[in-house]
Amino acid sequence: MAKADKVVFECSACGAQSPKWLGRCSECAAWSTLTEVRPRTAAVRMPPARVPLDLDAVLAEPSVRVSTSIGEFDRVLGGGLVPGAVVLLGGDPGIGKSTLLTQVVLGMAKAGQAVLYVTGEESAAQVALRARRLGRADGAFILATTELGDVQSAVESRPHALVVIDSIQTMRSAELQSGPGSVAQLREVASRLIDLAKQTGAALVLIGHVTKDGGLAGPKVLEHLVDVVLAFEGDATHAYRLVRGQKNRFGPTHEIGVFEMVAEGLREVADPSTLFIAERPERAAGSAVVPTAEGSRALLVEVQALVAPAQYGAPRRVVTGLDSNRLALLLAVLQRKAGIHVLDQDVFASVAGGARVEEPAVDLALCAAVVSALRELPLAPGVLAFGEVGLTGELRAVPRAAARIAEARKLGFPRIVLPTANAERLTAEERSGVELLPAGRLSDALDRMF
Repeated sequence: MAKADKVVFECSACGAQSPKWLGRCSECAAWSTLTEVRPRTAAVRMPPARVPLDLDAVLAEPSVRVSTSIGEFDRVLGGGLVPGAVVLLGGDPGIGKSTLLTQVVLGMAKAGQAVLYVTGEESAAQVALRARRLGRADGAFILATTELGDVQSAVESRPHALVVIDSIQTMRSAELQSGPGSVAQLREVASRLIDLAKQTGAALVLIGHVTKDGGLAGPKVLEHLVDVVLAFEGDATHAYRLVRGQKNRFGPTHEIGVFEMVAEGLREVADPSTLFIAERPERAAGSAVVPTAEGSRALLVEVQALVAPAQYGAPRRVVTGLDSNRLALLLAVLQRKAGIHVLDQDVFASVAGGARVEEPAVDLALCAAVVSALRELPLAPGVLAFGEVGLTGELRAVPRAAARIAEARKLGFPRIVLPTANAERLTAEERSGVELLPAGRLSDALDRMF
């Protein structure tokens, strides 16, 4: 009698395996995540042996990129899609991932490129309905399946410039017993699709789900395997969306593309700074403008703060679009190093327009907005500020000061408060057209802003 296939239990969170079922994974400590799986029985084909090559003798292929027909998306990618590259795009449900890539598929098909849209979450009719709303679908092909074998056959049947998988969590390999979305399936499907992209030269875009914490779902190895990782950010209550680069083997990282959600789909925003400060109230207490540096571009965003007496117990700290821990740190610096008593107040802070700012250059503007709200005194007209605030109350230099000043000059801000170290490194040309107000301490910078 043949021996029964060996059964193992695999954790759906981290992929660890156990010979018996456990209520809690011994590797990642997650509860009720072990599921029964059977090892693959198919024979493993050994790839042909490869020999080492002299690096100088290897001819590098010219860097030829394919435009996605959307300028902001090309910007984040570093100039367009690289043939054979694998891109992972993640974002919250309903943020617009499928809409954006449908527009890319339609635009490339209109330009005469062979494109394939693989959907595992929607039917072909549903995708066609969205495509007709966004534009003509001539030349674009769609495949509704969750089987990896169907995708391989379609991609190998003819050359493609772009293949979109919507989404990677719905794809499954018939050689594995586990369900779609499991760690084993994600590893297997992603590895096979990446090999397929490298062999055929088709650019591959994978749509990925995210967890409740905002990270990409699945094993971390998925992000290591792909060439480009993009995050689609935005608030569902706002019309503006950001595509942010987090990893890029072929271009700069932390580049962003700005879009606006309209009835016809996602529309590119050519001048994001004007967009984010367009509704800024004049002479309002608690408002400050800061030039942020995102990739190769500088953006002006408005930081708002509201300070009110704490009514019940410990003071509250509510933050939107900023780091809450950073706000708590800056409030302590304001009280101990600048003599501004704010720790006993409720403090609410946000970035207007639904943007998110994580760099330390926003520190000075956030401090100014809090002090302005506390004193009910608006900042001086036409002034903006940037700089990192240290724990001893000093202002520290931040990168790309010249680009920040150029963006402020373009939008008509004549006075800029900045760290002394940044001001000393600027050339005469970079200083022209604006009045620089350098400061070495937080207290001195606040005096110059009011």
